[in-house]
Amino acid sequence: MKASKTVEQNGTNLEILFVGRSNVGKSSLIKELFGAKVRVGKRPGVTLRPFHVQLSDLLVTDMPGFGFMSGVKDRKQDIVKDKIVHYIENNAERIKLGVLVIDGPFFPDVVDRWDARDQIPIDIEMFDFLREVGIDTLIAANKMDKVKENEYDPLLDEIAARLGLEPPWENWKHLIAPISVKKGELKPLKSLLKDRLHEMKRDDLFKYI
Repeated sequence: MKASKTVEQNGTNLEILFVGRSNVGKSSLIKELFGAKVRVGKRPGVTLRPFHVQLSDLLVTDMPGFGFMSGVKDRKQDIVKDKIVHYIENNAERIKLGVLVIDGPFFPDVVDRWDARDQIPIDIEMFDFLREVGIDTLIAANKMDKVKENEYDPLLDEIAARLGLEPPWENWKHLIAPISVKKGELKPLKSLLKDRLHEMKRDDLFKYI
């Protein structure tokens, strides 16, 4: 396994991209999924540039968190967002799968807050953008361990609705994976990743997930 901060394009045939707001658990998720030694921090904005993990000919990329970053000026945050967009545009042909990681319990409130200001939430922008450039995109709804059992499905329905996916969320189980990185409950996402790799005839990569 190789982890680096520079893209090792030699021998890379496909890429899985992880994107999301700062502090939603992207780096921790990648660490749990792939055993990669990615930098993980409690302070938002630790990852300010793409971080790559090479697994055979698969490149796993942890993109900088967008949105609020403690101690990072607004202008720099805009630059980070632009860099994410440019990276995706420049590598869209190689990126076969995107994973948008969200804070499940907090997501509807975040979206509603932006809507109240007549602004499109950056999470929604990123979801739509990835799909517009032809990248199959999964939603990893993290931190679901914080949700009470009787509120679980209603919350996931709200998440689907905010993403423009008509509830009930069960209709979108091929896109939405409720997970808890903290509890190590990643089976829904692992299943979706393996489904996609199987469709690509890349069952040989199952060993890394």
